[in-house]
Amino acid sequence: MDGFNNALSALSGYLSDLGASITLPFLIIIFGMILGQKFTQALRAGLLIGVGFIGLNLVIGLMGTQVGPAAEGIAHALGVNLTTIDVGWPSSAAIAFGSQVGAIIIPVGLLVNIVLLATGLTRTLNIDLWNFWHSALVGALVSAVTMNFWLGIAAAAVHMTVVLALADLSAPWIQKYFNFPDISFPHGTSAPYIAFAAPLNWLFDRIPGFNKLQADPESIQKRFGVFGEAMILGFILGALLGIFGFGFDDPRADSIAILTLAVSLAAVMVLLPRMVALLMEGLIPISESAKAFVEKRFPNRKFYIGLDSAIAVGQPAVLATSLVLVPVTVVVAVALAPLGNTVLPLVDLATIPFIVAMMVPIFRGNIIRSVIGGAIVIGLGLFIATATAASFTQIAASSGFELPTGATQISSLVDGANPLTGLFFGLASLGGWTIGLLAVLALAFAYWVSTVEKKRDVARAAAEQQVTADA
Repeated sequence: MDGFNNALSALSGYLSDLGASITLPFLIIIFGMILGQKFTQALRAGLLIGVGFIGLNLVIGLMGTQVGPAAEGIAHALGVNLTTIDVGWPSSAAIAFGSQVGAIIIPVGLLVNIVLLATGLTRTLNIDLWNFWHSALVGALVSAVTMNFWLGIAAAAVHMTVVLALADLSAPWIQKYFNFPDISFPHGTSAPYIAFAAPLNWLFDRIPGFNKLQADPESIQKRFGVFGEAMILGFILGALLGIFGFGFDDPRADSIAILTLAVSLAAVMVLLPRMVALLMEGLIPISESAKAFVEKRFPNRKFYIGLDSAIAVGQPAVLATSLVLVPVTVVVAVALAPLGNTVLPLVDLATIPFIVAMMVPIFRGNIIRSVIGGAIVIGLGLFIATATAASFTQIAASSGFELPTGATQISSLVDGANPLTGLFFGLASLGGWTIGLLAVLALAFAYWVSTVEKKRDVARAAAEQQVTADA
């Protein structure tokens, strides 16, 4: 048994070392052939997805490289020393896959998805296998808190159930806003935030004056002309961030840093949507094959294909919201330090688009609403990241992760600050029995979402019949 576990851990560690850009294409090629694609079709789709991810990561990496020093400069200028280091999602994924739970998360995740599909508790077939690491990280945290491996596995399965239900619930918003027919986002980073966006949008709709404010990219560009274009907006936001982050102590060096940051963020606004388009070119054939595969085996049922929310991060409102939130997040972290926050947002500032990707459609592309909503959830998340930092650091050490020089505790903005992470961690701290309670609640939530979906189907069919009758 030990030999089998060691082999699984070694395989999981190898896949983690390869990274999403290499692992995902091979998983997609295998998955595509299982779905009935020819080898050449699956190969082309897999490689396009790999190329798209490499391009996406290069652009996000550019953003992180340029934004990080400016963020540190803002924190330093405000005179706050935050001791928990944000190591970012790549490190978090490596830690998750390197854990005991991560060693078997892909088969566990597929089994959970198949069972929920078969019982009608979800409509989403999640082909985003790489991002199962989000559930693995939650499972690893629960395992560390309860000192029970099987409770960690159970927590990972329950977490995946909740994420799939959230993907189903939000699918109509996603499909309408991004124009992605039959697509959902069962993404562990993005999906939990819809639970905050929906009530916040309800509140915003009831604030006189504020509810009339139009701040979507189209309205902004119409009002401000060329200065409302995504590229120009990126340049302006980059310049402002650089001015606050670098100052002018050394006019020559600081002006170079400011202009470099400004042009880099302008490049991000242009290049990220194009990398997403390349990623979509590879994902579309796989999603169509997956849809045909499940419809053949489950006739007369509606399905969604679960994809990475990465395909949404290039949308103008998502990008603009994210760029504004970069300095806002740093200021919020500093402002919350006296109240107990110890986390310095750093590496994951570049992945804020994933945090807001599913919130923006609920806010109907309104950048002001999205920034306010994003600041609220990130602020709350910093306290979660602070509370989980010790356990996060513990599982990092057990996974063989080397802490950054001088760091005593680590966390991440992406999953360390995630509300679902906080929920599972907090309840597990009360005792292992709470995972059973969460399992019951997760299944009840999935069942409720399935009833909501059926009501939507009835309303949609009635609307289509009315259109036909009017014609």
